[in-house]
Amino acid sequence: MKIIARELLEMVKRNVTIDWTERESVQAKLRLIVKKILRKYGYPPDMQEKATLTVLEQAKLLELDDYYS
Repeated sequence: MKIIARELLEMVKRNVTIDWTERESVQAKLRLIVKKILRKYGYPPDMQEKATLTVLEQAKLLELDDYYS
């Protein structure tokens, strides 16, 4: 699980852009990246959607933290 978390964090940080929360194309790209990583590590398919949404919410928080830092 730690490996998945690290890889997800790295990919999200590389792909977060200013105001990405307003841009559907960037959100869609991040969703695809997250799902690809989850599949790569055999994450249960029935839990992937919830995990993807959680990662996207965390990415939004990361972007806000960077904005206010």
